[in-house]
Amino acid sequence: MTLTIHTTVLPHDDPETSLSFYRDALEFEVRTDVGQGRMRWITVGPKEQPDVSLLLAPPAADPGVTEDERTTITEMMAKGTYGWLLLATDDLDATFERIQAHNVEVIQEPAEQPYGSRDCAFRDPAGNQIRIQETR
Repeated sequence: MTLTIHTTVLPHDDPETSLSFYRDALEFEVRTDVGQGRMRWITVGPKEQPDVSLLLAPPAADPGVTEDERTTITEMMAKGTYGWLLLATDDLDATFERIQAHNVEVIQEPAEQPYGSRDCAFRDPAGNQIRIQETR
């Protein structure tokens, strides 16, 4: 039996700006885009990894989420504490410069970390933290 990662989910609160970030700044390919208005589910992923996807989903769409939970999710997204994603690159400086050129919110410029890696961090338009580690 083989178990692999197929799709992971991050919330979005504005599908157009999220799509622009993942498609243009991160250069992910768009695999699906369904729904309309703010209720869109957009699947993106690295061209080099066709079997791994990121689903950008509206957090308020789940019928099992209470109104109080929706409020909490919205507050956490606004603070950037709800969702995050770890990516990897073989050239952190070039990747950082390319992404930064898209006028995104930089949390941390490339730096050596005490846990042994070199990385940087951004926020996507929904406030999710995107941390990129350099592979060595």
